[in-house]
Amino acid sequence: QVQLVESGGGLVQAGGSLRLSCAVSGRSVSRSNMGWFRQPPGKEREFVAAITWSPVSTYYADYVKGRFTISREIAKNTVYLQMNSLKPEDTAVYYCAADGHLRWIKTTTGYAYWGQGTQVTVSS
Repeated sequence: QVQLVESGGGLVQAGGSLRLSCAVSGRSVSRSNMGWFRQPPGKEREFVAAITWSPVSTYYADYVKGRFTISREIAKNTVYLQMNSLKPEDTAVYYCAADGHLRWIKTTTGYAYWGQGTQVTVSS
């Protein structure tokens, strides 16, 4: 059984930083395309970032490029999302996803497994 557990969310002031973690069990992050998505209040879930396993590549949405960094730690089977220079519009529930299909890696339908999400709130 594949399980993804996100952590690290919280309340932060604009300009601050947070690091989200996604602990994975039942699937190795070294052999899975992993993604982060977010769902702002009243909006649909949207792509944030992804990391592929072979070759190792990263992808970002334009609205987070240069501020967010996705990475993985194979020994801990964990994927991270480092978020810097946070803005109020980054407020959302952030979800981790696993087993993404490379062709649809920026879409919600491209992933087989999802975590429960972690709330990130950025105050102005």
